[in-house]
Amino acid sequence: MTQTPIKAWAGPVSEGAVHPPPDPRRDRFEELFGAHREAILGYLHRRTDSGHDAADLLADTFLIAWRRLDDIPSGVQTRPWLYGVARRVLANHRRGEGRRHALATKLRQELTEPDGTDRSLPDDTPAAKAFSALPEQDRELLSLVAWEDLDTAQIATVLGITRNAVRIRLHRARKRFAKLLTAPLANRKLVALKEETSHEDA
Repeated sequence: MTQTPIKAWAGPVSEGAVHPPPDPRRDRFEELFGAHREAILGYLHRRTDSGHDAADLLADTFLIAWRRLDDIPSGVQTRPWLYGVARRVLANHRRGEGRRHALATKLRQELTEPDGTDRSLPDDTPAAKAFSALPEQDRELLSLVAWEDLDTAQIATVLGITRNAVRIRLHRARKRFAKLLTAPLANRKLVALKEETSHEDA
């Protein structure tokens, strides 16, 4: 009887001998990052006040590069393309910083000079009396415009309604306010009530 030869056991396969399949996309990105990281970081660092900001912006730039890897030109156009991405990332960062600084300045002024920023009307003026006679919905709308400086899109977000509804309600509120300003004091509440019940707001 012929015996089948027994092959020697080669032993367990080490983890280092197992290689993941090649990923050309990942390889290209790692090559791109290694070749251009320092140049892009220098570009950002020269235009920011903080090394931490530059590092964060670098990460954002290369995140966009990863997502748009297929759009990146090859050769000498690669770095200018990355500079363009970094420039837009930096512009967005500066806009955000500008808004934050403006808000901080405004809050400091309001906290240190409360009397100078009081935009409410004295109670004894004709306008204040007419305003107080308006329905609550009209007062809120006019306050958002006059005191908070909001536009129709922002008011729509605040109130949870459409921009068209804001325009209609605001037009009616201004019309009622104008009518109350010219109405005799004794008749203002009556005028407001008639205006409120004669219109169905959007």
